[in-house]
Amino acid sequence: MSEKIIMLGNEAIARGAYEAGVKVSSAYPGTPSTEISENLVKYDNVYVEWAPNEKVALEVAFGASLSGVRSLCCMKHVGLNVASDPLYTFSYTGVNGGCVIVVADDPGLASSQNEQDTRMICRSAHIPCIEPSDSNEAKEFIKFAFELSEKYDTPVILRTTTKLSHSQGIVLLNDRVEVEDKTYERNLSKYVMMPASAISRHVVVENRDNAISNDASSFSINKIEEGSKKIGFITSGIAYQYVKEVCPEASVLKLGIVNPLPKKLIEDFVKSVDEVYVFEELEPVIEEQILSWGLKVKGKNLFTKQGEYSANMLKKVLFGKDDRVFDKEQTPNRPPILCPGCPHRSVFSVLNKLKIHATGDIGCYTLGAVAPLSVIDTTLCMGASISSLHGLEKAKGKEYIKNWVAVIGDSTFLHTGVNSLINMVYNNGTGTVIILDNRTTGMTGHQEHAGTGKTLNGQEAYAIDLSNLCHAIGVKNVVTVDSFDILELEKQLKIAQNSNELTVIIAKAPCALLKGQVFPYKCVTINDKCKKCGMCLKIGCPALTKNEDGTISINIAMCNGCGLCKSYCKFNAIEKVEK
Repeated sequence: MSEKIIMLGNEAIARGAYEAGVKVSSAYPGTPSTEISENLVKYDNVYVEWAPNEKVALEVAFGASLSGVRSLCCMKHVGLNVASDPLYTFSYTGVNGGCVIVVADDPGLASSQNEQDTRMICRSAHIPCIEPSDSNEAKEFIKFAFELSEKYDTPVILRTTTKLSHSQGIVLLNDRVEVEDKTYERNLSKYVMMPASAISRHVVVENRDNAISNDASSFSINKIEEGSKKIGFITSGIAYQYVKEVCPEASVLKLGIVNPLPKKLIEDFVKSVDEVYVFEELEPVIEEQILSWGLKVKGKNLFTKQGEYSANMLKKVLFGKDDRVFDKEQTPNRPPILCPGCPHRSVFSVLNKLKIHATGDIGCYTLGAVAPLSVIDTTLCMGASISSLHGLEKAKGKEYIKNWVAVIGDSTFLHTGVNSLINMVYNNGTGTVIILDNRTTGMTGHQEHAGTGKTLNGQEAYAIDLSNLCHAIGVKNVVTVDSFDILELEKQLKIAQNSNELTVIIAKAPCALLKGQVFPYKCVTINDKCKKCGMCLKIGCPALTKNEDGTISINIAMCNGCGLCKSYCKFNAIEKVEK
């Protein structure tokens, strides 16, 4: 096969893994990495799954590698934190079949709670890190990563970013190569990381770092593009594209491997050019190492550590000009908002009415922090809402948390919230936990999880019953309510808040955007009944607008007919009608 097609970076990564002969892939969905698994599952001869979290996903990939096949694991940058426990020791054990971990960083915080540079974790964990700069390289580099993994007996991280993951490029397709499975041989000193074994494996890791660093200067994924000797750039990934756009005449050392660095290649390049800039997003990972070698380069003294880079940023620093067609600061702000018909809005409206604070979690429901709902007080990491509520109670007592709850989504609860709830039970915690069960992993695009009853490839699976699970770990008070039944929800919240026991309320209603979700109704206004009180606007539904005369209009095209606005109208000025 020798066909050229246009692919997203994530599609190309999936294609490259398929062509490389991958047999097992495990991941947890996280923007901007999600589409890799969603595309890889379309290919034959590859087992692809959603795991409950990234730690489990990496352990599955380790097990597959141990058996002798090529395995893949995908996640976003904060997911690597969850997977760091097996990651650091996986570096010691090495591989049998090749194993590649794809990690998507998010410069600019398009959909994340922090900016973090995976290259720094690679340095700390002593794991090779390679970085493509376009879709075709993404496909080819992942194949190179598997070869690197098996040659040097190491897991390899392929680092991508939001811009690369979601931009398109021309990709040359090749046939899949079926790689012969490696034979598994029992080897306690290699795979059982007791202290005595780990001590000797640490030496192996250091020797491996040195070997890769020495060999990297001749790796095909690194290349020097000779140009003007007056100015040169050392760069990698998507930043390379900006360099080529702004300074096509410059000499460029384009690094495909960013850990460990090819020291000799870099030294030779720096000596061949009068002035060298290191152009890298986020942390000065490359720059600081080069400076430590006594070489003179410019970098973060000119360029920021924050956000996504751009061609305009480079132009402004080098030439003092900015060719942007529009000014971002002058464009209308379009903040994210919960969708019309979202069951989270209903729950938050009740919490807002009761003036209850909420420790929050990672998901669409984080939007409950902003006006007009203004309920969420904290967002830290996956599963932290329940642990944070427990900390509040242990610090301030039961009475203090009478007006607090923890809110967490169903997918996030199964990711790491279960552990936090076990901790509350075990340590005699009190408080109210609300599981927002919308039957999907909503924020990343409606992926299945262990509670939905389907696997990544659509096969029927056992759906974990959240109520039974909570009972099984020792929660005595578990109540399931319809998210849109605001009267029952308010009743159960008051009961829970006035008790001195741990209560879990499962607020259940499907995500409004789920495929196959049918809304038989629309909501319409009856203006002659409207008293212009604005109660319906307090729920913050984008389908509702206030007219010049103070009455309310409902955008029929946007309305999903959930009826929440009708529930808050005391004058029957809103009614539900069949489509």
